[in-house]
Amino acid sequence: MSNPLSDLIAEKGVLLADGATGTNLFAMGLMSGDAPELWNTDAPEKITKLHQDFVDAGADIILTNSFGGTRHRLQLHDAQDRVFELNKKAAELARAVADKADHKVIVAGSVGPTGELLVPLGALTFEKAVEAFKEQIEGLKAGGADVAWIETMSSPEEIRAAAEGAIAAGMPYVFTGSFDTAGKTMMGLHPKDMHTVLDGEPEQPIAIGANCGVGAPDILSSLLDMSAAKPDATLIVKGNCGIPQFQGEKIVYSGTPELMADYVHLALDAGATIIGGCCGTTCDHLRAMREALDHHTKGARPTLDDVVAKIGPLKNKSAATGDAAPRRERRGRRRG
Repeated sequence: MSNPLSDLIAEKGVLLADGATGTNLFAMGLMSGDAPELWNTDAPEKITKLHQDFVDAGADIILTNSFGGTRHRLQLHDAQDRVFELNKKAAELARAVADKADHKVIVAGSVGPTGELLVPLGALTFEKAVEAFKEQIEGLKAGGADVAWIETMSSPEEIRAAAEGAIAAGMPYVFTGSFDTAGKTMMGLHPKDMHTVLDGEPEQPIAIGANCGVGAPDILSSLLDMSAAKPDATLIVKGNCGIPQFQGEKIVYSGTPELMADYVHLALDAGATIIGGCCGTTCDHLRAMREALDHHTKGARPTLDDVVAKIGPLKNKSAATGDAAPRRERRGRRRG
């Protein structure tokens, strides 16, 4: 079935997704602990500016400000009854920017984890998780999102619940995992197994991939695992801009625009179809990434040694060698 994202991939071959949401909103004044989704109604001009800046930097895909838009995440801010409203507004803000852009821009409805553990590890049933995701995605669809962008996932069961929520809402979808624990997700999902998570679902994702994690070299390792497992897959990579470091009271990401441009070249040769940035990625980084994508000359498939030589060492062991590695605590679940 045709959809805007698949159509644009067919037209352009490779697409540039946007950069960070959370870290850029913090730079605009969002306070730690506040819900970014509330800014969709309380400070819509700031959300619009972020989307516009990313489009002006060359993004083909912009993600809505709705990462924590399920009732479970919004309940932390007494906004669990505003799921439809806040998600619809998130999509409307992005849609308005996309519709007046000078190039085709896809509005991707960001759908993050619920923050709850599913049965038997926690109290959330699979059926309730599907209902929560469906509720969120219906709001995004009503606001004009082109695709449900399920991201930063760790649990195969939660990925399946989100996918079934998208299918029930009548939305095409993609999904990405965060491989931040010895090269796997926090719940032990290996990059090479991403292709099998939704086996049996009546409607398959447009694309799958990786986002967030612990830096560009590590996410490229995950990409290499995924593309090796299924070379013809449509793959997404949306890596963090280096590693977060404290500078006084501020958290600054170590990645430069030049590093993120090198990351784009490596990602293209490693088989990515959609490339973007996650935490720490600003519009300056994205402009350099756009330039790299537009002027890329195809090279050989990189090895891990090539990745390390070009953009630095892995912060974690790769999934291929990380089975016995100690599990590391995840820094957090907020994308960008």
